[in-house]
Amino acid sequence: MAQPPILSLEGIGLQQGGRWLFGGPGTDGLNLHVAPRDRLALIGRNGAGKTTLMRLIQDLIESDRGARKVKPNMRIVMLEQEPVFDGYETLADWALADRATSDGALAGDHAPEEHEVDAIAGQLGIDMSTPAEGASGGEKRRAAIARALAQDPDLLLLDEPTNHLDLSAIDWLEDWLTRYKGAFITISHDRTFLKRLTKATLWLDRGALRRKEVGFGGYEAWEEQVYAEEARAAEKLDAKLKLEAHWLERGVTARRKRNQGRLEKLYQMRAQRAAMISDSGSAKLKLTTEEDFKSKSVIVADKISKAYDGVTIIKPFSLRIQRGDRIGIVGANGAGKTTLLKMLTGELEPDNGTVTIARNLSGVMIDQQRRLLAPGKTVRDILAESGDWLDVRGNRKHVQAYLKDFLFDPKIVDTKVDILSGGERSRLLLAREFAKASNLLVLDEPTNDLDLETLDLLQEVIADYDGTVMIVSHDRDFLDRTVSVTLGLDGSGRVDVIAGGYADWEAKRRAPVGKKVKAAPVKKETTISAASAPAKTHKLSYKDQRDYELLPARIEELEAAIERGEEILSDPELFTKDPQKFANISKGLENARTEKDAAEERWLELAERVEG
Repeated sequence: MAQPPILSLEGIGLQQGGRWLFGGPGTDGLNLHVAPRDRLALIGRNGAGKTTLMRLIQDLIESDRGARKVKPNMRIVMLEQEPVFDGYETLADWALADRATSDGALAGDHAPEEHEVDAIAGQLGIDMSTPAEGASGGEKRRAAIARALAQDPDLLLLDEPTNHLDLSAIDWLEDWLTRYKGAFITISHDRTFLKRLTKATLWLDRGALRRKEVGFGGYEAWEEQVYAEEARAAEKLDAKLKLEAHWLERGVTARRKRNQGRLEKLYQMRAQRAAMISDSGSAKLKLTTEEDFKSKSVIVADKISKAYDGVTIIKPFSLRIQRGDRIGIVGANGAGKTTLLKMLTGELEPDNGTVTIARNLSGVMIDQQRRLLAPGKTVRDILAESGDWLDVRGNRKHVQAYLKDFLFDPKIVDTKVDILSGGERSRLLLAREFAKASNLLVLDEPTNDLDLETLDLLQEVIADYDGTVMIVSHDRDFLDRTVSVTLGLDGSGRVDVIAGGYADWEAKRRAPVGKKVKAAPVKKETTISAASAPAKTHKLSYKDQRDYELLPARIEELEAAIERGEEILSDPELFTKDPQKFANISKGLENARTEKDAAEERWLELAERVEG
């Protein structure tokens, strides 16, 4: 028998910034029922209102309509994405403070028992006497987890719980939540975390909340089914409504199909790397000359090492990185990831050995402490210096077209950045940095604050990037989708070089002693080549070959035509002034979109055949 809910939201509507974030007039409002053992993933695009919904559930904000009902004596605790530690001397002072108000507005945020906090903090490896002011993001996140879990909540609200955590802490949290007897709702960009823990999915989309009794592993298939049903329904609407029917959603399926093609190419690159690494640990270069090989090298590290206060961080290590490599760097906090990255990029001198960097190497660094956007500036100011056009890696592009590339509605071009969500601001910063001309892209924890669709986009942009990419991340799924070689640091100073992603490194670490694993023990030099063996091509017919060569240009023409048509139809007076022109352009737009979708599918099919 189904148990009664411990919390219900019924007919909820909420206004924000003069608009209805969800549940506006003319709708039934937002409804949610949480059962005692629910494990819910809360999914939605940046700016959809996920964190706002969490705060409403905890009763930190009031809705403009509808009712919130909670079973008596239920304790609801929220792990915030960015808790504020101002005014507290140590992490312990912050964690043990009683922040419940006299009117009960924060009834679920009472001071936990000190021994409970200490027990969890010990398991997480955090010293709670650490001064709050100088604590790192990871230390603050562990302290916040210790406080939240120590309160023994009936309903736990987790807003990006894995941000700033290293792999061991994520494993610990996953294990704790597996044994947890209460209910939880989590917002997370970590696909592996979501797949392992959730049993049902809440999808917040365009002000409505859908629920499906399937964990995150089944979310993408459900999402595509919903969009397909909407597309069929849209066929019954008039041309104007079809124009307004969510250009972004129409791109989801096509983007995922393109990314599947990119994943196949990534797997081929990994196979080439594995073939170059012999059982003895030395690297072999195939199908290229030594001169060609050296000319493609962008970073060469020779027997580099680093120690701090007598503790070895990086043992003697050699590596050759080639143009086009996708390098992932993984390991626990304190294992030396940032140290290794800084030595390879020339920011930090090794104690021993040398690092040689190609003279023409020009890098863009996107770190986890992303630079703040100037308050009061508009999106146009940030991207195009207040103009209409910007240079995107040497190509001129209209600012509104570029916004669409990064999943923004072009209409936000003159919106102040202050009112964007945290995730939207992170995406805007990515858009600005990716526009810069470079041949080395360095990403330090790039997935923080990004929604799942933006992660798909980031994967796509990295795959299409012409230069070399280096990524430090704890996001296991993102690494598995993105990198061709993993540098794994286990904390002993040793650096493993593995052809593949995080899962490949984890498999190597867990392999029984004596079992052969395609890994790269650090020896004299480990050599990596991004383009050592061209993919086997499959012969095409004359017609197929012409389609393969000409379709990209045709797709660009269709995209330009669609953009022009949408710009014309954006005039709200056009339908009244000239209904025939409106109808003609609408029909042309429909035809152009249909042809573009067919052309993309045809080219993808041919590309897969060409690339084997």
